[in-house]
Amino acid sequence: MKHLDWTLHTPEANLAADEALLDWCEAGASSEPGTEYLRFWMPDRPFVVVGYGQQVEREVDLAACQRLGIPVLRRCSGGGTVLQAPGCLNYTLVLRIDPAGPTRSVTTTNRFVLQRHATALARALDLEPHAIRIQGDTDLTLDGRKFSGNAQRRHRRYLLFHGTFLLHLPLDLMTAVLKMPSRQPAYRQGRSHADFLTTLPLSEAEVRRALLHAWSAEQPASPPPADVVWELVRTRYARPEWTFRTVGTGAT
Repeated sequence: MKHLDWTLHTPEANLAADEALLDWCEAGASSEPGTEYLRFWMPDRPFVVVGYGQQVEREVDLAACQRLGIPVLRRCSGGGTVLQAPGCLNYTLVLRIDPAGPTRSVTTTNRFVLQRHATALARALDLEPHAIRIQGDTDLTLDGRKFSGNAQRRHRRYLLFHGTFLLHLPLDLMTAVLKMPSRQPAYRQGRSHADFLTTLPLSEAEVRRALLHAWSAEQPASPPPADVVWELVRTRYARPEWTFRTVGTGAT
């Protein structure tokens, strides 16, 4: 595995970059076919991202977003709606699908990736391995409060697994722009965003080091060509038809 420190200039481009990286690997277009990737990026402004199968109006306070100048976008993977903002460290894994290995299904991949992250972060915090737990389907929690949400998109040969670590997120802004989610894991127990979420007491550099070590991804890589990303921005991520369309559940 190799790593990419790859933050682009707009929210739309950063979302498109994940899908571009997956498609690039699936098509065998990488300069090193068979390579797996770990990408890091951080937003420079707030924006809301809904999951692939969600209805914007059910999850987002659109009037508040308009008043605050916060754009609403849609990603290519499933999962719930999130607020992205400075203080969120995002990671992306593009992994080969092994029909006989831990990436063979959605469920086994969730467990494989999240357990590795939980172990690495507990070590970085100098905590017992069980101090960080996997709860719900794809959440990482500390003391029963969520600090990382994650989601997948799967092709035939490769999968995309990505998520966010909350480091310094303004929880009051999240409360202002996100409604209570239409689907909630049982362990949430109806808690508000402020009572349910927490920030991870590690720096951006410490989290990066923990994941780079966990995935043995110390060697840097080059990203896909820029035109691949911008074509996805033009045809999908920058289009209101993509963000606000009526969709069913088609990704995980």
